[in-house]
Amino acid sequence: MKAIVVDDKSRGTAGIRLVDLPDPTPAINDVIVEVHASGYVSTEVGWTSTWTDRAGRDRSPSVLGHELAGVVIALGYGTTGLTLGQRVFGITDWHRDGTLAEFVAVESRNLAPLPGDVDFTVGASLPISGLTAWQGLFDHGRLASGQTVLAHGAAGAVGTMVTQLAREAGAHVIGTGRAADREKALDFGAHEFVDLAADSLEDVGAVDLVFDVIGGEIQERSARLIRPGGTLVTVTGLAGVRPTDGRSIDFVVESIPTQLVEIVQRVRDGRLRTNIGEVAALDDAIAALNPSGRRRGKTVIEVRPGGVR
Repeated sequence: MKAIVVDDKSRGTAGIRLVDLPDPTPAINDVIVEVHASGYVSTEVGWTSTWTDRAGRDRSPSVLGHELAGVVIALGYGTTGLTLGQRVFGITDWHRDGTLAEFVAVESRNLAPLPGDVDFTVGASLPISGLTAWQGLFDHGRLASGQTVLAHGAAGAVGTMVTQLAREAGAHVIGTGRAADREKALDFGAHEFVDLAADSLEDVGAVDLVFDVIGGEIQERSARLIRPGGTLVTVTGLAGVRPTDGRSIDFVVESIPTQLVEIVQRVRDGRLRTNIGEVAALDDAIAALNPSGRRRGKTVIEVRPGGVR
């Protein structure tokens, strides 16, 4: 099979290659998915799990990508809940070869059914961004109607999901980003926008929940805006940052099929819009994964172009 791998950590994304690899075989409780589309997160080459297995042993060259939409073509021993020919989407294990390949072995518990009226490109764009937003807002942030959310990176793949889900839940959403992000953030539902380069973040006032995808100084300043009992949620790590009278939580997204079902249903009925940036074929993936400019939205590689089928 064709696959996109990385095998030289020192070169970063410059070390990405398109190669031929043996087709995967399913372990117990696995399925083999014929990948039709794969999402990509630009920071993957910096993740420890990209380079080592759970025992800390080197596992390069590693197949990149951890989001997929495709069709089940084989079942491992003991696998239940999925059937041959079923359309699925979800997140693969961080420590296993990923989804930028023609086929991938995935634990069945990480996948949800992909409805027939949702194309594979859309399906592949949803798992990490959608679940990160969902889990940060509701599982960790305990968001309630009437609260105020400060959503950093509001024009990005995660930020636009945060904005839409929070607004649907009845929250007032203040998005942040660069000046060029203002129109997009507001279009995706932010009630207000703060240009982090030109506006004063402190003028936002008190908020109930900060959803942080930036870290560093912005995270520290944001923590001081949180009301008593509020929450700072981040995916960037915490460096001792904690609200004066609140909680701070750093989390890693999990593939939870019931939440994937909720997310894709919102796409189907128009309550949730995707934020797809560049779309490229597998043969052209290397250029797409090394953009010359700033990424705007989710990068999706169409391993088998063709949309709904």
